[in-house]
Amino acid sequence: MTTDPWSDTRPLREDFPTDITDRWFEDYTTGDVREYGTISLTEEEIVEFARRYDPQSIHTDPQWAQTGPFSGLIASGMQTIGIFMRLFADHYLTKSGSLASPGMDEIRWPRPVRPGDVLRLRTETLETRLSRSKPDRGMVVTAVTLLNQDDEPVLTLRLMNLVAVRPAA
Repeated sequence: MTTDPWSDTRPLREDFPTDITDRWFEDYTTGDVREYGTISLTEEEIVEFARRYDPQSIHTDPQWAQTGPFSGLIASGMQTIGIFMRLFADHYLTKSGSLASPGMDEIRWPRPVRPGDVLRLRTETLETRLSRSKPDRGMVVTAVTLLNQDDEPVLTLRLMNLVAVRPAA
């Protein structure tokens, strides 16, 4: 039996008052800041992901990477997005009311993720607005920052999610 090495991530500050399985549009409040974590990548995980999905030497060849622009192996930006998404889906994004995401904006990687970095997710709910055309849902706009152990951002983005309103009792 294989266990999920990331299944022990947890809230690192005050979390939602509602469980992720009973969270709806009304539970997201503009201005709320939440943190979740932590996840760390090994050199082997970085190389394995990159060989399959982003086969550039800065991600796949530790010896070459020592002479490259980052003076060492770094994770693919796509793998970094995957780490954010895992923490986001496990903790912030509702399992009961999530409908879809129309997209992400302003994706940035201000610094690389290296083997052994300890990463955590910070979310800030920027905006919540009910749909005018479909009153059973609303839009939640979230600023996302993935931080390393030195409190430095390694990923920032702005994410939109369509979330169902709480069903009538």
